[in-house]
Amino acid sequence: MKILLDSHLLVWLAAATTKLPPAARVFIEDNENTLFFSSASVWELMVKYSLGKNDIPVHPRVLHRALLDNGFAELPITSEHAFTVESLASIHKDPFDRILIAQSMTEGMLLLTSDETIARYNGPIRLVR
Repeated sequence: MKILLDSHLLVWLAAATTKLPPAARVFIEDNENTLFFSSASVWELMVKYSLGKNDIPVHPRVLHRALLDNGFAELPITSEHAFTVESLASIHKDPFDRILIAQSMTEGMLLLTSDETIARYNGPIRLVR
């Protein structure tokens, strides 16, 4: 199965924190799954890091390299993803989260998230705790 992780899960995974939900770890450690991260997540984390947000424990460039070195594939943002955003209900206003939702829908990937608002969308989304 193709799995797209949201930004929070990527940060918690990189920080090896106990915040990473056990259900997410099950998906990540299953060798049958192909793991992806979005370029939108890298962008979001770079913005937060540049603003001095304390919840980003590692430079996004280091996170990016570590994800690639550990078998994750990067999912770039395409115009098709952007067009899919138009069809989304106005449940969530965060543009980074909305593009992740659109990417998962467009690509037929399961989006893993710990965000209850994201999980309210119909589509291939799984709330993990």
